[in-house]
Amino acid sequence: MMAANFRRHSNLQCFLDRTTPSVASQSLPKSCIRDLNSIWQPNDKEEVEFFTLGELWDQYKEWSAYGAGVPILFPDGEIVVQYYVPYLSALQIYTSKSLAALRTLGEESESDSWSDDSESEKPSRSWDAASEDSSFDQDGSWSTSRLGYLYFQYMECCPPWGRIPLTDKVNELSRNHPGLLSFKSVDLSPASWMSVAWYPIYHIPARKSAKDLSASFLTFHTISSSYQDNVLMDCKKDTSCTSTVNSGRKSKDTRSCISLCPYGLATYKMQGNIWINSENSDPEKIMTLYSAADSWLKQLRVHHHDFNFFISQAM
Repeated sequence: MMAANFRRHSNLQCFLDRTTPSVASQSLPKSCIRDLNSIWQPNDKEEVEFFTLGELWDQYKEWSAYGAGVPILFPDGEIVVQYYVPYLSALQIYTSKSLAALRTLGEESESDSWSDDSESEKPSRSWDAASEDSSFDQDGSWSTSRLGYLYFQYMECCPPWGRIPLTDKVNELSRNHPGLLSFKSVDLSPASWMSVAWYPIYHIPARKSAKDLSASFLTFHTISSSYQDNVLMDCKKDTSCTSTVNSGRKSKDTRSCISLCPYGLATYKMQGNIWINSENSDPEKIMTLYSAADSWLKQLRVHHHDFNFFISQAM
């Protein structure tokens, strides 16, 4: 019976389910809907749900401190819980207002500048100009009005052992960029996104050979309300983790929370057949997620250090 369950089970999907943040949603007052950027959000909607970035980062607080537990089912029926710590790998936030306008409105501190000492926090080029021939939609290119203004960019370049967990990193970055905590998802351009690197720390119970459990993952998430309808729809379909492995985690009500399911994925040291189950849709899923991440980065012309490292090791 357990062997049959393993053939149907997807440890990959279980990882994605267990590391997907779900943020409590709020309804935007109707009086504010008409003020939204009509290119990003149709203003004829009766209801618009949103979350703040501060609430999103809160979802990573416990994972940053203790790790996110992912139950892994082995062919012999043993279940091992592997814990992963999240690290901020990349972040780009585009808004409808320029930095100068945000400073005027008091959204940015006086000390904020793109001339920070950290090279990873500087834009490497004029992103408005670079995006002129970058196409996200099949029907045309992103104009400046559709892309928005680059409020903040972060690309991690340190090796894993030199990083601090995601929540600590965001708190550090937000000292000079308060919008990282205060912005609403409806304030953000569809081009806003983040990438999270997940590295294993320990597993329970311990196994003599941990080779199959040494995999690391890079997940990509959109953080704009423009994609929330699709995200919620997709999340309702993926229940393989909780249906096959009795993890004790109750499913969340998607009507009252927004789940930011990953649109892209890259992997490192994912060996054997533990993660990729050829009996189900795992091979197609991982290729689709990889291709989506690769396409997204190319369209934004982003040099993503972690992604490039992961794919170079896979070749």
